[in-house]
Formats: sequence, C-alpha cells, structure tokens
Amino acid sequence: MQVTIDTINEAATRLETIGVKTPLQFSKRLSKQYNAKVYIKREDLQEVRSFKIRGAYNKMSSLNEKEKNRGVVCASAGNHAQGVAYSCALLKIKGVIFMPTITPSQKIEKVKYFGKAFIEIKLAGTTFDEAMAAAKTYCEEQKAVFIHAFDDPLVIAGQGTVGKEIYEELDGNVDVVVSCIGGGGLISGIASYMKQKNPDMQIIGVEPEGAASMYTSREQDKVTPLEKIDNFVDGAAVGTVGTITFAICKQYVDEIMFVPEGKVCTTMIELYQEEGIIAEPAGALALSGLDAIAKEIEGKTVVCILSGGNNDITRYPEIMERSLVYQGKKHYFLISFAQKPGQLKKFVNDALGPTDDIVRFEYIKKTNKAQGPALVGIELQDKKDFEPLIERMKKIELNFRLLTKDELLYDYLI
Repeated sequence: MQVTIDTINEAATRLETIGVKTPLQFSKRLSKQYNAKVYIKREDLQEVRSFKIRGAYNKMSSLNEKEKNRGVVCASAGNHAQGVAYSCALLKIKGVIFMPTITPSQKIEKVKYFGKAFIEIKLAGTTFDEAMAAAKTYCEEQKAVFIHAFDDPLVIAGQGTVGKEIYEELDGNVDVVVSCIGGGGLISGIASYMKQKNPDMQIIGVEPEGAASMYTSREQDKVTPLEKIDNFVDGAAVGTVGTITFAICKQYVDEIMFVPEGKVCTTMIELYQEEGIIAEPAGALALSGLDAIAKEIEGKTVVCILSGGNNDITRYPEIMERSLVYQGKKHYFLISFAQKPGQLKKFVNDALGPTDDIVRFEYIKKTNKAQGPALVGIELQDKKDFEPLIERMKKIELNFRLLTKDELLYDYLI
C-alpha cells in the first residue's frame, strides 16, 4: 500500500468523527526573528496532546471485526501509547502497550487514563527499540494485531492529515515545512501529501543529536541502527527508523539535520516564557532547527510542527540545566584547594567576576592531605564571561579541571 493524497484524504474522513483538527498559529515573535512568515501547527492541543492519535486511530479504525477481536499490541515511548489507548477506548478494542522502563510517569498515567479498562501496560527495556522487540514477540505469541508507531502505511497516512490541514488552511501557500523525526512517521505523512501537491515545497526534518537515526541512515543510504542513543528527547529517541519511512524520506524530504539536546531545552523554555506553550522535548525539535536554516527561510512562509506537549513537570530542573550548559552560561570544575585557611575566600574574591555565581559546591576535607578536591558549579550572566574567569583562575595558580559533558565523570557527578 502506498501513501498517497487519496489514502490521506480517506484518513481525514475517518478522523472527522473524533475531531483532531488543530490550530495553525501565526508566530509574531519567530516571524520577526527570522524575517519570515512563521506558523506553528499546534499538535500539542490534541486530546492526547500529540499528533499520534491520528495514525493510531486511522490504523485501528481500518481493522475488520476479526482483527479487532484479536486485540492490538504496540510499543511506544509515550505518545503513540496514548493514541493507541485512546483509540482502544473509542473503538472498544483490547490492547497491550509496551513502554520503556524510563518512560516519564506522567505519560504512563495518561495512557492508563485514556485507555481505561481496555488496555494493559507492560514496561520492558530501557529504550524504545527494546520495548518494540518485546512487544513484537508478545504480539506473535498472542496472535494479536501489531500497531506500529511509525512504519505502517495507514499510520503514516493518518499523520499525513497534518500536512493536509496545513495545505488547505494556507491555500497551498507554503514554502517550507519543518518537522521533527523520531521513527519518521510524521514527516513521511506530511511530505507525502505536500510533495504530491507541490514538488517545489521544501520539507526539512530535525532530529536530536543523541538519536540522529534518520540522518545516519541517509548518510549510509540504508536503514542503519544506532549503537547508542540519548533518551532525553524521549519522543524521538529511536535507534532504528522504519523501512517504509526511510524510503519516503529519501524520496520526499529535502534536508535532515540534528540539533543538540541543550538547544531543544532552550527552545522549550523560550516557548513557555514567550508564548506560554508547554512543549515536550520532541515537540520543540522542529522549532529548534530554525536557527540552522535562518538564511534559507528569509522572506518565506514556514510551518513548524509542534508535535506534542506531554512533558513531565519534574523534568524542568534538568531542562534548565541542559539549556544553561548549552548556552555556555553554566560550567563545572574540579578544583583542588590547598587545605589551609583562606583558600575559598581567595577563590571567591580573586577568581569570580562580579556577576559570577556559585550554584554548586561539594567539598570534603581529606585527612592528612595537602590538597582537597571540590566540585564547583558556576553560573555566568553571559557566556562571554567564561574566558575572563579562566584567566583569573590561572592567574591565582588554581589547580582546576573543566568538566565537559562528553566525559563519563560529568555524567556521574552532574
């Protein structure tokens, strides 16, 4: 089965009964910032707070009665699970949902809420790919119907209704569409619709740096599993993209980029502070990519997909931390202080600048040792203050080591 304008139109007809159309919001701030007309497609305003309901419901409502009676199984980092759970309740289909053990509790509770008595949750593995393997094994044993999170033509067609809504609302006057990429279902659906309507339209995909599976696969010209992924952008932390989505992206997607997780965090904070929008990390991916294409989009009409808003409030301290580190405003040092009076006072008076702030200090005085190490976190008002800080630390002959996020010691201590 191919993903075409017709299959996406059919999906839109099925979805009319559950009302999934979302606002296309013009952003004055981003339009001014990038000298373009920038719109945000607010998929975070879905009932399940992400676009995933589109693909899940389209697939499940297409099942025949015999298939429905067998029940469904899926694997998800959270958002697809909610879409499947909600569809299970609407269609009265029994479902078993596999989720990674690291899934935020907020997403797990939401899945239970939407699925009610129709679903069962099983936690398996620490990544989406491990949960997927467990789900497929279980599905085969139970002879149930597997609802793939992204690599299924009906799921992709459902996600493609996002593109249909954008195209129709702007009467086809769109130059660039920017979408996040996890497994590739959303961007494949959007690209299939948009490119078949207008081959000149530019489709750009954005992945997290720690899980750039589609970018890597494009570079290798084949589906290429990643050996290791960073799960922070949990909604897009997919180690292996789909074979169908890879083929569609190869055909229709013009550019794929990846952005650092810290940049994603900065975008999330900006969205909250400026527009009052609560985005999850994957939801902010598309907007995080705008800086990289700023020159390309000048004077153009651009639509960014804000794909979801299922963010656990307990994650905000880490989001703030990653953002400050990315912006160069927060740094960690291991400093070896001489174990004699006045050393800390000297550091504060002679090394720190007037706006530098110590935000973490862990020190244990060692018995019978001339030196005592301390973990020191320093927050700067401006990243330009970093080099002067280093110079002052060297000037007072401080024995220090700057910790970088690529070190194992950084992960252990921070």
